[in-house]
Amino acid sequence: MSSNNASGKVVSVDEQALEQADEAEVDADGFEVVDETPEFKATVKQETQAKVDANHPDGIVETDEERIQGATLEQEERINAREAELERISAKAELGTQDGRAKRARDIAAERSKERRREFQKRAASVDPMADPDRLDPREELSQDELASVNEQTQRLSEKLDGWTRAAISRRLAERVVEGASMMSAVVGVHGELQTAPGHVIPIGKLEDVNRKEVSISGRVETLWEPSHPSIAQVGLIEDESGRTRVTVWENSNAPWMEEGERVCIRGAARNWYEGRVSLAVTGWTTIQFPERGRWWE
Repeated sequence: MSSNNASGKVVSVDEQALEQADEAEVDADGFEVVDETPEFKATVKQETQAKVDANHPDGIVETDEERIQGATLEQEERINAREAELERISAKAELGTQDGRAKRARDIAAERSKERRREFQKRAASVDPMADPDRLDPREELSQDELASVNEQTQRLSEKLDGWTRAAISRRLAERVVEGASMMSAVVGVHGELQTAPGHVIPIGKLEDVNRKEVSISGRVETLWEPSHPSIAQVGLIEDESGRTRVTVWENSNAPWMEEGERVCIRGAARNWYEGRVSLAVTGWTTIQFPERGRWWE
């Protein structure tokens, strides 16, 4: 019984051939169509060489534009990393060269400026020996008693002259003493010189002694009166302990409004003459400050 079951499952050779014939393509005459196209297969040697070429950078054809042609992924990563490192080193070297060039340019410019300043001082020394850059500190040429007197007078002048260091005052005093001036004459001369120096607030009583167009003063508004012309915003008198002067504030200056009795500091006022006396004009280049405005105790 078992043999009958086994034989029922066996397929004969003819049946297999018949099944294959049913699946095969036949022509109009009923004959099987044979594919005569030769099949090419790689030899063992060719397959081995193909594997070698696959690992060689020149043996890969890559169509992706973002990939490196002729390189594996591992090789591409190494190449990209190396190129990035080279770019970083190149950029750092270029930046360092630029920084060095800029520093050298600054050093050269500073040296040339120093040389020009020295040449100017040399020319000025032909008129004023004290301007000679090779001249020693004049205080070194004073005797011990003279230096003591200079230091004493420097202390007194520093209390009267705002914005000047004791070193600058003592040097100017020593220069005048070395030139042959008496101590009293040196003190008077240095006081007047530094008191009216450019950029410093000068006493109103010294305005006539100043030989420059713009000056700075500080004082109290004594009186204001009606302007005589529409182009004038304000006009009045400002005074301090040394004197008083007329101040005209032009409309185009856009200066802040002044009030009678308040203290003002005017910097960069134009120096003019009015009826034979010096006067000041507030222009667009002038600044007006009010030291006492906005104080919390008022």
